[in-house]
Amino acid sequence: MVIAIGFEGSANKLGIGIVHNGVVLSNCRRTYITPPGEGFLPRETAQHHRSLVLAVLSQALREAAVTPEQIDVVCYTKGPGMAPSLQTVAIVARTIAQLWNKPIIGVNHCIGHIEMGRMITGSDNPIVLYVSGGNTQVIAYSRNRYRVFGETIDIAIGNCLDRFARVLKLSNDPSPGYNIEQLAKKGKKFLSLPYVVKGMDVSFSGILSYIEKQSYQLLKSGEYAPEDLCFSLQEVLFAMLVETTERAMAHCGSQEVLIVGGVGCNLRLQEMMETMCHERGAKLFATDERFCIDNGVMIAQAGFEMFRTGNLTKWDETTVTQRYRTDAVEVTWR
Repeated sequence: MVIAIGFEGSANKLGIGIVHNGVVLSNCRRTYITPPGEGFLPRETAQHHRSLVLAVLSQALREAAVTPEQIDVVCYTKGPGMAPSLQTVAIVARTIAQLWNKPIIGVNHCIGHIEMGRMITGSDNPIVLYVSGGNTQVIAYSRNRYRVFGETIDIAIGNCLDRFARVLKLSNDPSPGYNIEQLAKKGKKFLSLPYVVKGMDVSFSGILSYIEKQSYQLLKSGEYAPEDLCFSLQEVLFAMLVETTERAMAHCGSQEVLIVGGVGCNLRLQEMMETMCHERGAKLFATDERFCIDNGVMIAQAGFEMFRTGNLTKWDETTVTQRYRTDAVEVTWR
């Protein structure tokens, strides 16, 4: 009976969660929110995490009703992510592990999302669509690795949506992508945009540049409303993701799709993927914002899986890796 605590801080979300043999005991999170039209910078984001991490830790222990003595393993996000944020949270995790005299495990952020999704939804061996602010990948498990079948060749889909939200001066509360989704629900007029799928890979930077260039004149003339542009951007980006995911399903013979990552909360993306799955006689698995958005529970869950198979991190390797590939991790627990 293992109790694991997970520390997540790879971007603007600071999360600490505790799991007990696959049961979530607590899932506490704070988000660094910047003014409309601005992104979050590494230094300020790290300062945000540093100022709140002890309060979030206390809250997580209190809600889980556990003491440090009951914790079996300390887990933290090793990467990928923003270096200052990763380092801030890793230092706290290392300190806690020493103070509590507990083993420590560095967890790949993406694998945290996957194992969290598998635990919450009960999916067995799905094709995984991982979509977030910093990552866009189509993944499948094969021979002790999570293999990347396709990915973005430039910016991530979440980054694309966030940057267009800045063009429209949308609020960053609770997130730019969420506010784009709400506007898109009211969109009625479709703007034709570039559709860039290259084999199994996708590209978003050209689409973003195109709609940024066109948006000023289109909005000024009244030909299109902000709602129309958000609707058009979502439809094109999500169609690209559904296409590459379906191709991976055909290649692997899979009948399951699991959507993880912050953008996975988008109900329109889930709806489009559900339609594709229905046509193939397959099943879609998705979660809500509690588990899609970066959180400490996913790090604790992945760390728990590693811990039960003896996959600990050596102390001199408890560093961070800003570019930590999903397929660089040997999966010992499946």
